[in-house]
Amino acid sequence: MSSYRTEKDSLGEVRVPADALWGAQTQRAIDNFRIARPLPNRFIRSVALIKVTAAEVNQALGLLPTDKGAAIAKAGSRIADGEFADQFPVDVFQTGSGTSTNMNVNEVIAHLCQQGGTTVSANDDVNLGQSSNDTIPSAIHVSAVLALVQQLLPALRQLNDTIRSRAVELAEQVKPGRTHLMDAMPITFGQQLTGWSVQLEHAEGKLTGALHGLLRLPQGGTAVGTGVNCHPQFAERFCSHLSEKTGQHFQPMDSFFAGQGAIDRPLALSSALRGLAVVLMKICNDLRWMNSGPQHGLAEIMLPAVQPGSSIMPGKVNPVICESVCMVAAQVMGLDQANAIAAQSGNFELNVMLPLVADNLLGMIAMLANGMAMLDQRAMRGFRVNSEHLAETINKNPILVTALNPLIGYNAAAEIAKEAFRSGRPVIDVACEKTDLSREQLEKLLDPVKLTRGGTEF
Repeated sequence: MSSYRTEKDSLGEVRVPADALWGAQTQRAIDNFRIARPLPNRFIRSVALIKVTAAEVNQALGLLPTDKGAAIAKAGSRIADGEFADQFPVDVFQTGSGTSTNMNVNEVIAHLCQQGGTTVSANDDVNLGQSSNDTIPSAIHVSAVLALVQQLLPALRQLNDTIRSRAVELAEQVKPGRTHLMDAMPITFGQQLTGWSVQLEHAEGKLTGALHGLLRLPQGGTAVGTGVNCHPQFAERFCSHLSEKTGQHFQPMDSFFAGQGAIDRPLALSSALRGLAVVLMKICNDLRWMNSGPQHGLAEIMLPAVQPGSSIMPGKVNPVICESVCMVAAQVMGLDQANAIAAQSGNFELNVMLPLVADNLLGMIAMLANGMAMLDQRAMRGFRVNSEHLAETINKNPILVTALNPLIGYNAAAEIAKEAFRSGRPVIDVACEKTDLSREQLEKLLDPVKLTRGGTEF
């Protein structure tokens, strides 16, 4: 028996593997595009969900016979639930509209219907009232919204909950502040972690705003945004039906031309993801610096030891979790640049880098979500403060003399700081010798805990 069968499309005959559920157009794409990897299954499932919703709406509008509508909905639902993942091999780097992936889903659904005893056409029935040019942009929106809601935002909120909890726990633990990587006035760990938390809250706000923009779908614009071959009520009904299925409030875009000729809303999400990556890199670098040592670095904290750090130096332990998240952040920033370039490829009524953006956005979301979960569980929850070391060094910080500026002036304070640094003595001892202030006054003025609260005592 032959291991191939013959399928036909508008260009002629094509040999397709005998056990494949796809058809001729998919096979042509497989043969043409052998570059990298298939699109994420999350994206394929969103395309399938669109097919299910479209079939049910077209059936309700009287455009699709009941048996065909039910068969398409059943087959599409199985794909949307994750079945047949190996039947979608079309490369990310394919036709810029994503037509090959759209037809891949159409053809697999049609073949599943055929196996179930109902003959449907991949183009005329499964793709009824649709075009790749509105379906693929809509699938980008839908898949990104669901990934944000199900993956990214829960991971971000969990990480921020941990940071806020640790900020409360360490609210009174004083540490040196640093500017230009140099000693500065003291702060508390609680203050530092609260700063991280506010950064994450701001990043979440940007992500939520981008999510709301993606709830507007171009589905119904069909080929060029005019809605040709699509029922006038389709777009509104489609979004209403999809909203019921997903729990998200999808609505038609005000302009299908804007949603198909441009990808401004996906790009806004990309920008928000880049912003989150920047915040995570700042947090991880702060952790790495504070953990540096253990003898000749800052040694303010000790991150959990999760694995040996060297193949040659016994006992060495490195901040590998933070390094991993920093690499994730760098990758996300790079993919955002690729998305910006892709967004410029909106030529007249269609952007022609849609599969790239779909792959990048879902990859960015997954990497950030996994990275934040790892950072939360393997670093943020378990780092310990080196309290003894901090207590030993904090009073020797020459910059504490800043608190004396209002009383003795900047220049006199600078001389005290220089002498304290040269001699290795506490600032308070030098200040007792070089000012008329009593030790009792100096103890109040130079109390590191009070200095973390701002203000000045005269």
